[in-house]
Amino acid sequence: MKPGYPIAENEFQRLVDLADFDLDYTSLQDKFKDLTTLAAKVTGTDISLINLIDSYTQWTITNHGLDLQFMPREESVCQYTILEENSFEVKDLQSDERFAKQWYVAEDPKLRYYFGIPLKSSKGNSLGALCVLDTTPKELDPEKIELLRIIAAEIVSRLNTIREIHYLKRHASELNESRKRVAHDIRGPLGGIITMAQLVTSSGDSIKLKEILEFIELIQMSSKSLLELADEILVQDDKWKNKNETAEEVFHQLKLKDNLEKLYAPQALVKGVHLSVTTDSSTELMPFSRNKVLQIVGNLISNAIKFTPQEGRVEVNTKLTMEGSHNMLLLTVQDTGVGMTEEKVNHILNGQGQSSQGTAGESGYGFGLPLVKHLVDTLNGSLTIRSSPGDGTCFNVSLSQPKNN
Repeated sequence: MKPGYPIAENEFQRLVDLADFDLDYTSLQDKFKDLTTLAAKVTGTDISLINLIDSYTQWTITNHGLDLQFMPREESVCQYTILEENSFEVKDLQSDERFAKQWYVAEDPKLRYYFGIPLKSSKGNSLGALCVLDTTPKELDPEKIELLRIIAAEIVSRLNTIREIHYLKRHASELNESRKRVAHDIRGPLGGIITMAQLVTSSGDSIKLKEILEFIELIQMSSKSLLELADEILVQDDKWKNKNETAEEVFHQLKLKDNLEKLYAPQALVKGVHLSVTTDSSTELMPFSRNKVLQIVGNLISNAIKFTPQEGRVEVNTKLTMEGSHNMLLLTVQDTGVGMTEEKVNHILNGQGQSSQGTAGESGYGFGLPLVKHLVDTLNGSLTIRSSPGDGTCFNVSLSQPKNN
Protein backbone atom coordinates (compact mmCIF):
# COMPACT_ATOMS: atom_id res chain seq x y z
CA MET A 1 0.00 0.00 0.00
CA LYS A 2 1.37 3.41 -1.01
CA PRO A 3 1.70 6.05 1.72
CA GLY A 4 -0.43 9.18 1.58
CA TYR A 5 2.49 11.50 0.81
CA PRO A 6 4.71 11.97 -2.23
CA ILE A 7 7.58 9.56 -2.71
CA ALA A 8 9.80 8.83 -5.69
CA GLU A 9 9.75 5.44 -7.37
CA ASN A 10 13.53 5.33 -7.02
CA GLU A 11 13.48 6.58 -3.41
CA PHE A 12 15.94 4.04 -2.04
CA GLN A 13 18.46 4.73 -4.82
CA ARG A 14 18.00 8.47 -4.18
CA LEU A 15 18.79 8.03 -0.49
CA VAL A 16 21.84 5.88 -1.24
CA ASP A 17 23.06 8.54 -3.66
CA LEU A 18 22.64 11.27 -1.03
CA ALA A 19 24.41 9.14 1.60
CA ASP A 20 27.34 8.64 -0.79
CA PHE A 21 28.03 12.39 -0.56
CA ASP A 22 28.77 11.73 3.15
CA LEU A 23 27.76 15.27 4.12
CA ASP A 24 27.91 16.91 7.52
CA TYR A 25 24.85 19.17 7.39
CA THR A 26 26.23 21.35 10.20
CA SER A 27 29.30 22.48 8.23
CA LEU A 28 27.94 23.65 4.88
CA GLN A 29 26.49 27.10 5.65
CA ASP A 30 29.56 29.10 4.61
CA LYS A 31 30.15 27.05 1.48
CA PHE A 32 26.77 27.94 -0.05
CA LYS A 33 25.69 31.19 1.62
CA ASP A 34 26.62 33.29 -1.43
CA LEU A 35 24.37 31.20 -3.67
CA THR A 36 21.23 31.59 -1.54
CA THR A 37 21.85 35.34 -1.38
CA LEU A 38 22.29 35.43 -5.16
CA ALA A 39 19.12 33.38 -5.75
CA ALA A 40 17.04 35.80 -3.63
CA LYS A 41 18.56 38.83 -5.36
CA VAL A 42 18.00 37.67 -8.94
CA THR A 43 14.38 36.63 -8.24
CA GLY A 44 13.47 39.57 -6.00
CA THR A 45 12.23 37.27 -3.23
CA ASP A 46 12.56 37.64 0.53
CA ILE A 47 13.80 34.10 1.17
CA SER A 48 16.05 31.52 -0.47
CA LEU A 49 16.96 28.08 0.89
CA ILE A 50 19.11 25.14 -0.12
CA ASN A 51 17.46 21.99 1.24
CA LEU A 52 18.65 18.38 1.24
CA ILE A 53 16.08 15.71 2.00
CA ASP A 54 16.96 12.39 3.65
CA SER A 55 14.78 9.56 4.96
CA TYR A 56 13.08 11.60 7.66
CA THR A 57 14.16 15.23 7.50
CA GLN A 58 14.56 18.25 5.24
CA TRP A 59 17.93 19.79 6.16
CA THR A 60 18.42 23.46 5.29
CA ILE A 61 22.18 23.57 4.75
CA THR A 62 22.17 27.32 4.13
CA ASN A 63 19.52 30.03 4.16
CA HIS A 64 18.80 33.65 3.26
CA GLY A 65 15.97 35.58 4.90
CA LEU A 66 14.64 32.74 7.09
CA ASP A 67 16.50 31.19 10.01
CA LEU A 68 15.67 27.56 9.37
CA GLN A 69 17.83 24.49 10.02
CA PHE A 70 15.45 21.57 9.54
CA MET A 71 11.84 20.47 9.38
CA PRO A 72 10.08 17.11 9.17
CA ARG A 73 10.14 15.97 5.58
CA GLU A 74 6.38 15.59 5.40
CA GLU A 75 5.83 19.27 6.32
CA SER A 76 8.02 20.64 3.52
CA VAL A 77 7.15 21.97 0.08
CA CYS A 78 10.44 20.71 -1.35
CA GLN A 79 9.28 17.09 -0.90
CA TYR A 80 7.19 17.77 -4.02
CA THR A 81 10.03 19.50 -5.88
CA ILE A 82 12.31 16.45 -5.72
CA LEU A 83 9.67 14.49 -7.66
CA GLU A 84 9.80 16.93 -10.59
CA GLU A 85 12.12 16.88 -13.57
CA ASN A 86 12.61 20.64 -13.85
CA SER A 87 10.79 22.75 -11.25
CA PHE A 88 7.83 23.04 -8.88
CA GLU A 89 5.84 26.24 -8.31
CA VAL A 90 3.06 27.18 -5.90
CA LYS A 91 1.70 30.62 -6.70
CA ASP A 92 -0.36 30.88 -3.50
CA LEU A 93 0.49 28.59 -0.60
CA GLN A 94 -2.50 29.86 1.41
CA SER A 95 -4.97 28.57 -1.15
CA ASP A 96 -3.27 25.17 -1.57
CA GLU A 97 -4.73 22.61 0.84
CA ARG A 98 -1.40 20.74 0.99
CA PHE A 99 0.31 23.71 2.63
CA ALA A 100 -2.34 26.12 3.95
CA LYS A 101 -2.19 24.71 7.52
CA GLN A 102 1.59 24.47 7.75
CA TRP A 103 3.15 26.79 10.34
CA TYR A 104 5.17 28.77 7.78
CA VAL A 105 1.94 29.67 5.95
CA ALA A 106 -0.62 29.98 8.76
CA GLU A 107 1.82 31.71 11.14
CA ASP A 108 4.86 33.95 10.72
CA PRO A 109 6.38 34.46 8.22
CA LYS A 110 3.04 33.71 6.45
CA LEU A 111 4.58 32.65 3.16
CA ARG A 112 2.58 32.88 -0.04
CA TYR A 113 4.87 32.09 -2.97
CA TYR A 114 7.20 29.13 -3.64
CA PHE A 115 9.43 28.18 -6.56
CA GLY A 116 11.83 25.24 -6.37
CA ILE A 117 14.36 23.53 -8.63
CA PRO A 118 15.51 19.96 -7.87
CA LEU A 119 19.22 19.43 -7.21
CA LYS A 120 20.05 16.40 -9.33
CA SER A 121 23.15 14.27 -8.96
CA SER A 122 25.09 12.89 -11.91
CA LYS A 123 22.99 9.73 -11.53
CA GLY A 124 19.80 11.75 -12.04
CA ASN A 125 18.60 11.47 -8.44
CA SER A 126 17.18 14.51 -6.66
CA LEU A 127 19.20 15.19 -3.53
CA GLY A 128 17.08 18.17 -2.50
CA ALA A 129 16.06 21.55 -3.87
CA LEU A 130 17.02 25.17 -4.31
CA CYS A 131 13.92 27.20 -3.51
CA VAL A 132 12.87 30.84 -3.28
CA LEU A 133 9.88 32.03 -1.24
CA ASP A 134 8.06 35.25 -0.57
CA THR A 135 5.30 36.69 1.61
CA THR A 136 3.49 38.07 -1.45
CA PRO A 137 2.44 36.36 -4.69
CA LYS A 138 5.09 36.45 -7.43
CA GLU A 139 5.57 35.49 -11.01
CA LEU A 140 9.08 34.68 -12.20
CA ASP A 141 9.93 35.41 -15.81
CA PRO A 142 11.89 32.85 -17.89
CA GLU A 143 15.17 34.75 -17.51
CA LYS A 144 15.02 34.60 -13.71
CA ILE A 145 14.12 30.90 -13.80
CA GLU A 146 17.10 30.24 -16.06
CA LEU A 147 19.36 32.06 -13.60
CA LEU A 148 18.00 29.83 -10.81
CA ARG A 149 18.87 26.77 -12.90
CA ILE A 150 22.44 28.04 -13.27
CA ILE A 151 22.68 28.57 -9.50
CA ALA A 152 21.25 25.08 -8.88
CA ALA A 153 23.90 23.61 -11.20
CA GLU A 154 26.61 25.43 -9.24
CA ILE A 155 25.23 24.01 -5.98
CA VAL A 156 25.47 20.47 -7.36
CA SER A 157 28.98 21.21 -8.66
CA ARG A 158 30.08 22.30 -5.19
CA LEU A 159 28.47 19.25 -3.60
CA ASN A 160 30.42 17.07 -6.04
CA THR A 161 33.62 18.91 -5.15
CA ILE A 162 33.02 18.33 -1.44
CA ARG A 163 32.45 14.64 -2.11
CA GLU A 164 35.69 14.39 -4.11
CA ILE A 165 37.61 16.10 -1.31
CA HIS A 166 36.23 13.58 1.19
CA TYR A 167 37.17 10.75 -1.17
CA LEU A 168 40.72 12.03 -1.63
CA LYS A 169 41.18 12.56 2.11
CA ARG A 170 40.11 8.98 2.83
CA HIS A 171 42.45 7.59 0.21
CA ALA A 172 45.29 9.84 1.32
CA SER A 173 44.84 8.44 4.80
CA GLU A 174 44.90 4.89 3.40
CA LEU A 175 48.11 5.69 1.48
CA ASN A 176 49.66 7.03 4.67
CA GLU A 177 48.80 3.80 6.44
CA SER A 178 50.29 1.81 3.54
CA ARG A 179 53.51 3.83 3.79
CA LYS A 180 53.69 3.10 7.49
CA ARG A 181 53.09 -0.62 6.98
CA VAL A 182 55.75 -0.78 4.25
CA ALA A 183 58.24 1.02 6.46
CA HIS A 184 57.51 -1.32 9.37
CA ASP A 185 57.76 -4.33 7.07
CA ILE A 186 61.17 -3.14 5.90
CA ARG A 187 62.43 -2.62 9.45
CA GLY A 188 61.81 -6.22 10.51
CA PRO A 189 63.83 -8.14 7.90
CA LEU A 190 66.54 -5.51 7.72
CA GLY A 191 66.97 -5.63 11.47
CA GLY A 192 67.43 -9.39 11.11
CA ILE A 193 70.05 -8.93 8.38
CA ILE A 194 71.98 -6.51 10.56
CA THR A 195 71.88 -8.91 13.53
CA MET A 196 73.09 -11.78 11.34
CA ALA A 197 75.83 -9.66 9.87
CA GLN A 198 76.97 -8.64 13.36
CA LEU A 199 77.09 -12.28 14.49
CA VAL A 200 79.16 -13.32 11.46
CA THR A 201 81.41 -10.30 11.93
CA SER A 202 82.03 -11.12 15.60
CA SER A 203 83.15 -14.67 14.76
CA GLY A 204 84.63 -13.96 11.35
CA ASP A 205 88.29 -13.61 12.38
CA SER A 206 88.34 -17.15 13.71
CA ILE A 207 87.39 -18.62 10.34
CA LYS A 208 89.53 -16.10 8.46
CA LEU A 209 87.13 -15.41 5.68
CA LYS A 210 88.22 -11.83 5.10
CA GLU A 211 86.51 -11.52 1.76
CA ILE A 212 83.25 -12.70 3.23
CA LEU A 213 83.72 -10.36 6.18
CA GLU A 214 84.24 -7.42 3.88
CA PHE A 215 81.14 -8.37 1.96
CA ILE A 216 79.12 -8.80 5.13
CA GLU A 217 80.34 -5.44 6.42
CA LEU A 218 79.05 -3.88 3.23
CA ILE A 219 75.69 -5.57 3.79
CA GLN A 220 75.70 -4.29 7.36
CA MET A 221 76.41 -0.75 6.25
CA SER A 222 73.76 -0.89 3.53
CA SER A 223 71.21 -2.43 5.85
CA LYS A 224 71.80 0.26 8.44
CA SER A 225 71.29 2.88 5.76
CA LEU A 226 67.99 1.30 4.71
CA LEU A 227 66.90 1.01 8.33
CA GLU A 228 67.63 4.70 8.82
CA LEU A 229 65.67 5.40 5.65
CA ALA A 230 62.71 3.45 7.00
CA ASP A 231 62.86 5.51 10.21
CA GLU A 232 63.02 8.67 8.14
CA ILE A 233 59.90 7.63 6.19
CA LEU A 234 58.02 7.13 9.44
CA VAL A 235 59.15 10.46 10.87
CA GLN A 236 58.30 12.31 7.65
CA ASP A 237 54.92 10.62 7.58
CA ASP A 238 54.13 11.82 11.10
CA LYS A 239 55.38 15.33 10.31
CA TRP A 240 53.22 15.43 7.18
CA LYS A 241 50.21 14.24 9.11
CA ASN A 242 50.67 16.78 11.91
CA LYS A 243 51.26 19.59 9.46
CA ASN A 244 48.36 18.97 7.12
CA GLU A 245 45.63 17.50 9.29
CA THR A 246 43.80 20.40 10.85
CA ALA A 247 41.61 19.92 13.89
CA GLU A 248 38.60 20.26 11.61
CA GLU A 249 39.66 17.24 9.53
CA VAL A 250 40.24 14.92 12.50
CA PHE A 251 37.13 12.88 13.30
CA HIS A 252 36.72 11.21 16.67
CA GLN A 253 33.97 10.40 19.16
CA LEU A 254 33.80 13.91 20.62
CA LYS A 255 33.44 15.39 17.13
CA LEU A 256 30.71 12.86 16.33
CA LYS A 257 28.94 13.69 19.62
CA ASP A 258 29.04 17.41 18.82
CA ASN A 259 27.63 16.88 15.32
CA LEU A 260 24.85 14.57 16.51
CA GLU A 261 23.77 16.97 19.26
CA LYS A 262 23.69 19.92 16.84
CA LEU A 263 21.64 17.97 14.30
CA TYR A 264 19.23 15.93 16.42
CA ALA A 265 18.87 17.57 19.86
CA PRO A 266 16.47 20.18 18.39
CA GLN A 267 14.32 17.42 16.84
CA ALA A 268 14.21 15.55 20.15
CA LEU A 269 13.30 18.77 21.98
CA VAL A 270 10.38 19.45 19.62
CA LYS A 271 9.11 15.90 20.19
CA GLY A 272 9.64 16.12 23.98
CA VAL A 273 12.13 13.25 23.93
CA HIS A 274 15.36 13.30 25.96
CA LEU A 275 18.41 12.65 23.75
CA SER A 276 21.82 11.85 25.24
CA VAL A 277 25.09 11.04 23.48
CA THR A 278 27.85 9.35 25.49
CA THR A 279 31.45 8.67 24.44
CA ASP A 280 34.10 6.34 25.83
CA SER A 281 36.45 8.69 27.71
CA SER A 282 39.45 6.38 27.25
CA THR A 283 39.26 6.52 23.43
CA GLU A 284 37.09 9.56 22.70
CA LEU A 285 39.94 11.45 20.98
CA MET A 286 41.23 8.49 19.00
CA PRO A 287 40.67 9.25 15.28
CA PHE A 288 38.57 7.05 13.02
CA SER A 289 37.11 7.26 9.53
CA ARG A 290 33.96 9.39 9.35
CA ASN A 291 32.90 7.57 6.16
CA LYS A 292 29.08 7.18 6.35
CA VAL A 293 29.09 7.22 10.18
CA LEU A 294 26.92 10.36 10.42
CA GLN A 295 24.46 8.91 7.91
CA ILE A 296 24.20 5.62 9.79
CA VAL A 297 23.81 7.03 13.31
CA GLY A 298 21.66 9.95 12.11
CA ASN A 299 19.07 7.66 10.54
CA LEU A 300 18.99 5.50 13.66
CA ILE A 301 18.45 8.55 15.90
CA SER A 302 15.72 9.97 13.64
CA ASN A 303 13.97 6.61 13.66
CA ALA A 304 14.28 6.33 17.44
CA ILE A 305 12.85 9.83 17.99
CA LYS A 306 9.99 9.07 15.62
CA PHE A 307 8.94 5.92 17.48
CA THR A 308 9.53 7.19 21.04
CA PRO A 309 6.65 8.95 22.80
CA GLN A 310 6.90 12.22 24.70
CA GLU A 311 8.96 11.98 27.92
CA GLY A 312 10.81 9.01 26.45
CA ARG A 313 14.57 8.61 26.02
CA VAL A 314 16.97 8.03 23.17
CA GLU A 315 20.48 7.11 24.28
CA VAL A 316 23.46 7.01 21.93
CA ASN A 317 26.74 5.40 22.99
CA THR A 318 30.02 5.32 21.07
CA LYS A 319 33.15 3.31 21.74
CA LEU A 320 36.39 2.49 19.93
CA THR A 321 38.15 -0.74 20.87
CA MET A 322 41.52 -2.10 19.76
CA GLU A 323 41.35 -5.57 18.27
CA GLY A 324 44.60 -6.91 16.88
CA SER A 325 45.44 -5.40 13.50
CA HIS A 326 42.45 -3.04 13.50
CA ASN A 327 40.17 -0.97 15.69
CA MET A 328 36.43 -1.51 16.06
CA LEU A 329 33.96 1.38 16.19
CA LEU A 330 30.91 0.40 18.23
CA LEU A 331 27.74 2.50 17.95
CA THR A 332 24.60 1.91 20.01
CA VAL A 333 21.26 3.70 19.69
CA GLN A 334 18.69 2.66 22.30
CA ASP A 335 15.20 4.06 22.84
CA THR A 336 12.23 3.62 25.15
CA GLY A 337 9.83 3.62 22.22
CA VAL A 338 7.11 1.34 20.98
CA GLY A 339 9.46 -1.45 19.93
CA MET A 340 9.13 -3.90 17.05
CA THR A 341 8.03 -7.44 16.46
CA GLU A 342 10.57 -10.10 15.50
CA GLU A 343 9.01 -10.15 12.03
CA LYS A 344 9.65 -6.45 11.53
CA VAL A 345 13.23 -6.78 12.78
CA ASN A 346 13.82 -9.54 10.24
CA HIS A 347 12.38 -7.35 7.49
CA ILE A 348 14.89 -4.62 8.36
CA LEU A 349 17.83 -7.03 8.51
CA ASN A 350 16.78 -8.34 5.10
CA GLY A 351 16.89 -4.78 3.72
CA GLN A 352 13.14 -4.40 3.29
CA GLY A 353 11.26 -1.18 4.02
CA GLN A 354 7.93 -0.93 5.79
CA SER A 355 6.05 2.35 6.16
CA SER A 356 4.46 3.25 9.48
CA GLN A 357 3.52 6.35 11.45
CA GLY A 358 5.43 7.63 14.46
CA THR A 359 4.06 8.09 17.97
CA ALA A 360 3.04 11.68 17.22
CA GLY A 361 1.58 10.85 13.82
CA GLU A 362 4.82 11.50 11.92
CA SER A 363 4.81 10.18 8.39
CA GLY A 364 6.78 7.03 7.72
CA TYR A 365 8.67 6.49 4.49
CA GLY A 366 9.97 2.99 5.21
CA PHE A 367 13.49 3.56 3.88
CA GLY A 368 15.53 4.85 6.83
CA LEU A 369 16.43 1.54 8.48
CA PRO A 370 16.96 -0.42 5.23
CA LEU A 371 19.30 2.42 4.23
CA VAL A 372 21.24 1.94 7.49
CA LYS A 373 21.52 -1.78 6.76
CA HIS A 374 22.75 -1.04 3.24
CA LEU A 375 25.38 1.46 4.43
CA VAL A 376 26.64 -0.87 7.16
CA ASP A 377 26.91 -3.70 4.64
CA THR A 378 28.89 -1.56 2.17
CA LEU A 379 31.40 -0.86 4.97
CA ASN A 380 31.61 -4.60 5.79
CA GLY A 381 30.18 -3.88 9.22
CA SER A 382 27.49 -5.59 11.26
CA LEU A 383 24.06 -4.49 12.50
CA THR A 384 22.13 -6.21 15.27
CA ILE A 385 18.71 -5.25 16.64
CA ARG A 386 17.12 -6.11 19.99
CA SER A 387 13.47 -5.18 20.29
CA SER A 388 10.05 -6.27 21.41
CA PRO A 389 6.68 -4.50 21.31
CA GLY A 390 6.34 -2.01 24.16
CA ASP A 391 9.94 -2.41 25.37
CA GLY A 392 11.86 -0.13 23.04
CA THR A 393 14.61 -0.95 20.56
CA CYS A 394 18.40 -1.18 20.70
CA PHE A 395 20.49 -0.95 17.54
CA ASN A 396 24.14 -2.03 17.66
CA VAL A 397 26.51 -1.21 14.79
CA SER A 398 30.12 -2.46 14.53
CA LEU A 399 32.49 -0.97 11.94
CA SER A 400 36.08 -2.09 11.45
CA GLN A 401 38.58 0.79 11.39
CA PRO A 402 42.24 0.96 10.28
CA LYS A 403 44.62 1.23 13.21
CA ASN A 404 46.59 4.48 13.36
CA ASN A 405 50.09 3.51 14.43
